[in-house]
Amino acid sequence: MVDWWQKLDFSAQGWSRVFGLTALGTLCCIAIAFTIDSFSFEEWRWRLGTNPINDLIIPLVIAPPFFCYLLTKLRQLAIAHDRLLAFATTDGLTSCLTRAAFTSLVDAYLERVAGRTERNTGGALFVVDVDHFKRINDGFGHDVGDEALKLVVKNIGAALREFDLIGRLGGEEFGLFLPGLPADQAEMVAHRIRIAVMTTQFTPGGTPFVISISLGGVTFGTDASFSELYKVADQRLYHAKRSGRNRVAITHINVPAVSALH
Repeated sequence: MVDWWQKLDFSAQGWSRVFGLTALGTLCCIAIAFTIDSFSFEEWRWRLGTNPINDLIIPLVIAPPFFCYLLTKLRQLAIAHDRLLAFATTDGLTSCLTRAAFTSLVDAYLERVAGRTERNTGGALFVVDVDHFKRINDGFGHDVGDEALKLVVKNIGAALREFDLIGRLGGEEFGLFLPGLPADQAEMVAHRIRIAVMTTQFTPGGTPFVISISLGGVTFGTDASFSELYKVADQRLYHAKRSGRNRVAITHINVPAVSALH
């Protein structure tokens, strides 16, 4: 059974924080009122004020509305900030990360683990492209194309772990970052994603249409950057598309040095 205390939301957006800090602020005001009224600066000693009940009533009347109003406005600002942050970092169509947010998060992870030698500091980066996407837009319209992209992202997300990242790099191209994924499992995961997308039901206007994707990927050890990994993964994607599409092309690097791959 979950403790009731754990259910309270003391985050910047929670009402529990507003009410809790209002009560605490009111108690502090009462304590300050009693302190000021009870200390004699002439005699330099503590004494009970002439009308101590006022030290309780006045703070109780003034402090709660003041703190509640102030903290409510701060809560609204926190909610607005989070909404703006989500708007700036989330793709409006597919609800995955924007290119800038995806790049920043991947680079932040790589910088944090740079120089480590543990096995789980590696991972994989994939660049995914929807095959012949122009045919969907031209044949069924851009609104159907948008639905196809949403469906692709939904199926990709279902095959990923909770902490894996997916970002829209532009148009019908997406980036996948799988931190800590062993190199020997990367191709298996990529094929699982490819099959999940290919076998999904997509019937625009009642006409069955098979969506396929091509994946270019790179697995890495340590000391890599997003730009280096992206360059290799993009080369692998080009190889997969040139080889017939609906394919996975993946390689492994241990060091930042990048060479042309064929």
